[in-house]
Amino acid sequence: MSEPTVASRTPIAVEVEAGRKYWWCSCGLSKSQPFCDGSHKGSAFSPVPFEPERAGRVWLCGCKRTAGAPFCDGSHKALPAGDGA
Repeated sequence: MSEPTVASRTPIAVEVEAGRKYWWCSCGLSKSQPFCDGSHKGSAFSPVPFEPERAGRVWLCGCKRTAGAPFCDGSHKALPAGDGA
């Protein structure tokens, strides 16, 4: 798998806690999207750690094509029709 699997064609809103470490799924295979559950093992993908400075809602990338991982940058808008979830 050279390209990540599209887990969602839209960003995923999650509530985060300040100072807590999170691991964003970069492969798209995790069953606990948008967070890593270890499904990447054996692939070229690794989870992306992030630690929010403030508590609140953030929009995490679901298409796994963002240039600003783990946050959505609108890359899902350029996905071809029928690509992924």
